[in-house]
Amino acid sequence: MRLAVISDTHIPERADAIPDDFRERIAGADHTIHAGDFETPEALAEIRDLAADLTAVHGNADPANLELPAVADVTLEDVTFVVTHGTLNPVEAAVYGHDGMVMTDEDWANAIADTARARTRAWDGEGVVGIGGHTHRVEDRVHEGIRLLNPGSVTGADPAEKATMMTVDVQDGEFEVTLYEA
Repeated sequence: MRLAVISDTHIPERADAIPDDFRERIAGADHTIHAGDFETPEALAEIRDLAADLTAVHGNADPANLELPAVADVTLEDVTFVVTHGTLNPVEAAVYGHDGMVMTDEDWANAIADTARARTRAWDGEGVVGIGGHTHRVEDRVHEGIRLLNPGSVTGADPAEKATMMTVDVQDGEFEVTLYEA
């Protein structure tokens, strides 16, 4: 099964369009994951039209009328993908009683990993991938036992230097991540 993993569309404020080759990868995927910041209902509708199936979350630049969750998850081929935008850490906010705002790279990694662990109760990270956006920087690393992915910005919206996206080929609990740049 192939997943298209994208984030930070920011159409029309910071970008005009998704690159054509990315549109083809999204349309050709079995499932698409979007980690927030569509920016408009029209941008969300475009992704929904392209995607065979979509898991998406609300980003900090999204209007409330998009009616997307802050956290979503989908299990495909024995791997659970937990998606959140990455602007706050709801686990830290709940446990420590402060706002949980993400201010540093370490905060971002903690937010995505904490959310993935809490959502799945897979404390060792086995079979779980945390996906976030917000920073417009590509990430693919393991943090505290959780594989973290950030596909960057699918349109190359500032502060990204270029448009990026990922695909994930997943089968029987195993997966391979590929990064694409436009």
